[in-house]
Amino acid sequence: MAKHCQGISVHAVSFDHRGGPAFYASLPGDGETLKECRAVGAGEKNRLVSILLDHVAATGSLRWKYRQLFDRAAFPIHVVHDPLGRPQLLLGEYRGPAISFSAGGGKVWAALCGNESDIGIDLAAADEFQPEYPLRRVFQDQELQHALRLTGGDLEKASALLWSIKEAVVKALGCAFHLVAPRQVHVYPSIGGNGGHTFPVHLSAKALERFPAGAGRSIWVRSFPQAKMWLSIALLRWRLC
Repeated sequence: MAKHCQGISVHAVSFDHRGGPAFYASLPGDGETLKECRAVGAGEKNRLVSILLDHVAATGSLRWKYRQLFDRAAFPIHVVHDPLGRPQLLLGEYRGPAISFSAGGGKVWAALCGNESDIGIDLAAADEFQPEYPLRRVFQDQELQHALRLTGGDLEKASALLWSIKEAVVKALGCAFHLVAPRQVHVYPSIGGNGGHTFPVHLSAKALERFPAGAGRSIWVRSFPQAKMWLSIALLRWRLC
């Protein structure tokens, strides 16, 4: 489902009983913006955040504790980053909802969740995965086989799907691939369709040692085809410590 806010399409992502909803939107970005998408202070980031907050406020999805923070003059938007690069949204001096960013298809993308879940968004293009790409270093055989079934046997598209899922998950964890290896993020077969795919993802090995709260629990990811790309949004509901 997409609604327009300030001329921008805002999309809602439902995780059914697994949490959410989450919302995402995109803005065109120039080459410098895309190159510095994760850098502090990108103007497109603040505009995307403002649009998403206004949209979520209009739907009544945000928890009550954020509602008093919608006065932009009193509570200006700031996006800061922790030492590992994780973005944090500040409304004035107060911490806002979880936010995540990505760049792809000539656009800057953002995803926001109005509840207390953590979130990650990522886009990956099929042309990033040429024949020489070391697939076995980042993907499990079972993951590839399932992704190939979803993409009609197209290996590049299957690789882009899996990478976007794993990247979205480590963004939701807040560590990217600094502390977690790709093969320690296990993508299980998708559940249902509804215009996209819902994947349960589990951690293993050293990733589970770093995030023991994930033992026996799933991180849920919704993935959608975007032309020659895949867009994935991960929702993390359990506390990391």
